[in-house]
Amino acid sequence: MAEQLTALADDRSLLGRTSTAERVSDILRSRIADGFFPPGTRLSEDGIGGALGVSRNTLREAFRLLTHERLLVHELNRGVFVRVLTVEDVEDIYRTRALVECAVVRGLGEAPYRLDGVAAAVAEGEAASAGTDWKALGTANIHFHRELVALAGSERTDELMRSVFAELRLAFHVVDDPRRLHEPYLVRNRQILQALQDGDKGEAERLLETYLTDSLEGVVEVYRRRVAP
Repeated sequence: MAEQLTALADDRSLLGRTSTAERVSDILRSRIADGFFPPGTRLSEDGIGGALGVSRNTLREAFRLLTHERLLVHELNRGVFVRVLTVEDVEDIYRTRALVECAVVRGLGEAPYRLDGVAAAVAEGEAASAGTDWKALGTANIHFHRELVALAGSERTDELMRSVFAELRLAFHVVDDPRRLHEPYLVRNRQILQALQDGDKGEAERLLETYLTDSLEGVVEVYRRRVAP
């Protein structure tokens, strides 16, 4: 935790002079989404509050917001913990992803599309794979899907999916072989990008739908082995 708190202190500048519980929750949500706090981690009020330079009341309000988003849980007389997902949680996350991500691709207008962010996420994943950094590869895959959602140009959709992708990161932490889970999807990311570059959103949606179905099966298989129902 000491190493995490030292790194978290770097985020203090993001708060600015008008720090609020919403900004603190944004920082913590991003850190959870990037795998900074694994599931089951107890979050220290004193440690995190000191690292970010915020009051206990502000931090507690941020914890409350993230608990509402199902990223944290409060256990009586024990404290606040990063949530450990169930199989049912994972299935619901993927159900939401399929509804939103496929609808975004289906609803795209006429090509060409603004794909710089999507292309950058694909390149990020390929670089992580080349460096055998499988945690970074998982993060890059999340970034890829976040950029797909961003094609809708909707702040509300982006906000909705931010917490969904943060929950997805919690699911990835349970996987005992991240390379096996993430590496096969590098090629699929590139295929979806190519379909969008070709202006074939129908093919991109078909690829994405199959992608999400296969990914769900892989994650649920791990959960059934490693997490009690």
